[in-house]
Amino acid sequence: MNYKLRPSELTFLYSGCKRCFYIKKVHNISQPSIPIPTIFNKIANLVYKHYDGRKTEELHPDLPSGIIRYGEKFVESQNIRLPGHKDTCFIFGKFDVVIEFNDGTFGVFDYKTGNPESEYSELYSRQLHAYSYALEHPALGSLNLSPISRLGLFYFYPTQVSQKNIEWLSYDSEICMLEIEKNNEGFLSFIDEVLTLLESPDAPEASTDCDWCKYIREVNRVKK
Repeated sequence: MNYKLRPSELTFLYSGCKRCFYIKKVHNISQPSIPIPTIFNKIANLVYKHYDGRKTEELHPDLPSGIIRYGEKFVESQNIRLPGHKDTCFIFGKFDVVIEFNDGTFGVFDYKTGNPESEYSELYSRQLHAYSYALEHPALGSLNLSPISRLGLFYFYPTQVSQKNIEWLSYDSEICMLEIEKNNEGFLSFIDEVLTLLESPDAPEASTDCDWCKYIREVNRVKK
């Protein structure tokens, strides 16, 4: 079996409920989708357009010199084959933004609207590493940007409002950059863990914190 792994699945779905992750990847049964409020897509699109083609110093002073060139591009990796596994996998998804630095290297970053002290930053590291791996080990015909020298998150956190006139209100956001240490060995070790789970003949136990699994348990209880 060759599993398609989306970077977003390796964050909240995998950590939230390994049973739901297993059922989705092995049996192609997904959790019911929950619509994301359109305002977040609107904010993201405005940020992409604002920074596209700009120099790095216009985004954050701690970035090396370069140009923000790539936004919202699809990537696909070569098949990942790891020792001890009969199954393989590959990465497929769409990153937020890649920066081309003047030294010939690239940086993979995500734009986030929220608190920079979010507990989810560690989970987003998996997502960034997945994009990085796909860019450095692309499938035939897929986007190839290498080497990747930096990974990170840009948090845009509204802190105050300003008003130029009676018909125009602006939300002013603090911009915080959180760099993620690149660790390819650690990422492949995580993929090894994922493949071990997927190769199991049985689905793991449901997470006690998974709302969908709780719902199924309650429905089954009522049936009885």
